[in-house]
Amino acid sequence: MSERAIEDADWPIDPPLVDLDIDTHDRGFYEGFSREVTIPGKVIVSLLIMWAIFFPVSANETLTAANSTIIATFGGWYVYLVAFLIVTSLVLALLPKVGSLRIGPPDEAPEFSRFSWFSMLFGAGIGIGMLTYSTGEPLAHFVNNPDIIRGSVDAQSAEAVRPAYMYTFLHWGLGAWCTYALVGLAIGYVAHRRGLPLTIRSALAPLFGRVMEGPVGHVVDIVAVVATILGVAVTMGLGVEQFVAGLARLGLGDWLLSADGSASPLAIVVSLVALVGASTISALSGVGRGIKWLSNLNMGLSVGLLALFGALGAGLYGLQLLGIGLWDYVRTLPQQSLSLLGGDGTETGAALRQWQLDWTVFYWAWWIAFAPFVGMFIARISRGRTIREYILGVTIVPSLMCFVWMALVGGTAIELELSGVAGGRIVGAAMSDQLYATLAVLFEPGFALIVSSLVVLLLMTYLVTSADSAILIVNTINGAGDDEGSRRYHILFWGAAIAFVVGSMLILGGIDAIRITMIIGALPFSFVVAVMCVSILKAVAYDLIRKKHGVPTTAQGCEEWAGKVSPAE
Repeated sequence: MSERAIEDADWPIDPPLVDLDIDTHDRGFYEGFSREVTIPGKVIVSLLIMWAIFFPVSANETLTAANSTIIATFGGWYVYLVAFLIVTSLVLALLPKVGSLRIGPPDEAPEFSRFSWFSMLFGAGIGIGMLTYSTGEPLAHFVNNPDIIRGSVDAQSAEAVRPAYMYTFLHWGLGAWCTYALVGLAIGYVAHRRGLPLTIRSALAPLFGRVMEGPVGHVVDIVAVVATILGVAVTMGLGVEQFVAGLARLGLGDWLLSADGSASPLAIVVSLVALVGASTISALSGVGRGIKWLSNLNMGLSVGLLALFGALGAGLYGLQLLGIGLWDYVRTLPQQSLSLLGGDGTETGAALRQWQLDWTVFYWAWWIAFAPFVGMFIARISRGRTIREYILGVTIVPSLMCFVWMALVGGTAIELELSGVAGGRIVGAAMSDQLYATLAVLFEPGFALIVSSLVVLLLMTYLVTSADSAILIVNTINGAGDDEGSRRYHILFWGAAIAFVVGSMLILGGIDAIRITMIIGALPFSFVVAVMCVSILKAVAYDLIRKKHGVPTTAQGCEEWAGKVSPAE
């Protein structure tokens, strides 16, 4: 049947769009790249770096003022958006007909084993933050949380532990992983099933069609590139601070720390050169080699470290916290996901609102800024899985892994403080040093040194995995979905860009400067995420209608059915 005959036929619904023509350069330095995306992305990131380096005072004042305005104005937007993503993810997974749809051709098997799949999505998605916040967040909420602000429990008391874990699980559960899952599904579904390029703009094609080939699509991808760089910069910044703190704990010299206990400028520079250099080398080897094997390695090391805390730390207490925390999380999730704290004009209300802005809204912005990177990466490695397996695998398993980490590692730190053994040495340490402080209190010096070395090694593998994954994802977006071509010079540029963003912000303004910049960068992409959510709902709904009427839903099906089609979706 000819294309003309298809257009004239009285089909109840048209086949899907199975090609998106994104213009790429055919020669020279930008061969295979969309210059309309790559050059503006590089310019924006480069200007940000130069602004931070050459005008640090102006940059800090401007970013701080912008951050305050954005947080105050859009705090509710972030809260309700993430709640919408959670509901949408669970609905797509649980509806039988939707859940059975495959991310790819109907008969295609997954590219990676489940172990490698879980290892890669966990390592790239959240591994660094787990090492910093596994002790840091439960201890922070142990000291201050909404229940303490209201006066219903005392700070650093046994009664403060339960609400501390309720809020910790809120931040590291479905809110994070449903955000990643929706972005990854919106991209992967149309890329692997319909043959569209593996890039952010493709996820909006079910709504806007070929409009995404032009300037609107370019802007979407540019926003995604900038958000990715800023999102990974926060994670890298946290990791570098903890990496340097670990090296100092190993006795590698006083030069590693400044007078206030933070990482010294020289230590930051040396660490970034080593870590981002290793990341760039790994990125050059591609997903199937460097990233896959590093992910398997850091998953093995993570399980080993977790088992050590379970056996020699406060294992039983941690399991008790896990059970109670899970119950409280499930019981309070609807209320916690939709609540806006404060707003009553009282001093207590102002403190509650500030707590939510500093913690929950920051996290939601972080996950959204991280979503183009993690979502693209998960989409890249999830070809061949059903929507149900994909969503449940991406949301439930990593969430439970985070909860176990927080319960066993953080629970050990809290138990040592409650019992008086730690004597404030853990809760009084900087967040980047609290895990090492826990080890120093828990074990004899010699064994603590060995385990701290393991943590430093694990952190290094997570840092390398996150950075090289981000580099490859940015290049994939710039390359109109092509991740197999020669990208060496561009890989080197983005590796250097990540190092300069992290280094300049850490040295000139600390981790707070990176957090502020990331929250600002996340705002434009948050609107893209909302539209992506609507787009994937339309895509699966229309495909169910197509299946009912015998109209093909995949690129392969469209080719077999009628050759090249001209869809109207």
